[in-house]
Amino acid sequence: MRIFQVDSFTDQVFRGNPAAVCMFVGNESDQWMHDMAGEMNLSETAFLKEREDGYELRWFTPSDEVDLCGHATLAAAHVLWESGEVAAAQDVRFFTRSGILRATKTGNWIELDFPLEEAEPTSPPPELIDGLGVPFTYVGLNRMDYIVEVESEAILRDLKPRREVLAKLTNRGVMVTCKSENDAYDFVSRFFAPSIGIDEDPVTGSAHCCLGPYWKKKMGKDEFTAYQASQRGGVLKLRVGDRVYIRGQAKTVFQGNVCL
Repeated sequence: MRIFQVDSFTDQVFRGNPAAVCMFVGNESDQWMHDMAGEMNLSETAFLKEREDGYELRWFTPSDEVDLCGHATLAAAHVLWESGEVAAAQDVRFFTRSGILRATKTGNWIELDFPLEEAEPTSPPPELIDGLGVPFTYVGLNRMDYIVEVESEAILRDLKPRREVLAKLTNRGVMVTCKSENDAYDFVSRFFAPSIGIDEDPVTGSAHCCLGPYWKKKMGKDEFTAYQASQRGGVLKLRVGDRVYIRGQAKTVFQGNVCL
């Protein structure tokens, strides 16, 4: 079994969001995958299993299996093409807990075909209000996360959430967003998920399955360039229709063999 560490949603190493990719698992148990994800100690470790019509793909944080992950899917597709397992002209099909996801390679960019994860307006619980500690202009909730819009990019970038309070939320995480003050981007965001062991995720592809349709309604257009304003930072290009098409770049940092 080979293992790779890949920085996703970036064209530079040590930027974007690092993910591990195990290629390929066989009959390893769920507990083994939990333990391996804990050993890698990254926000996500992806596990690929070969099948005739594509690849089974599962995602684990150091503490939980998750239903959807963008940056580890991008990393998995990148590894399949870079290693020569899949020809560059061939699309990749993943079978996941969120249905069939497809990846297409276009030059140095990879496009992911992901589901819409729209949010509905909701009242913020006390843990969200106290955990973020800033005023909101909107709060919504989808099946995984809260989405919170704030008034300015300065508020978003200066945000220092009380992670021990946000960890009491029963959902996966909280995305905070606002319109970008930089003409190079349409909107910016940050993502916090301490309830599943991720204080702040550097770049969260799956969050943009919600952010994309949210900003489509606000801006009246369907293509965006987004920036996730974590310490490492990352760029995503989006096209929103009946699905969300997320484009990103990736760089391999290292690879090795699993000696177990």
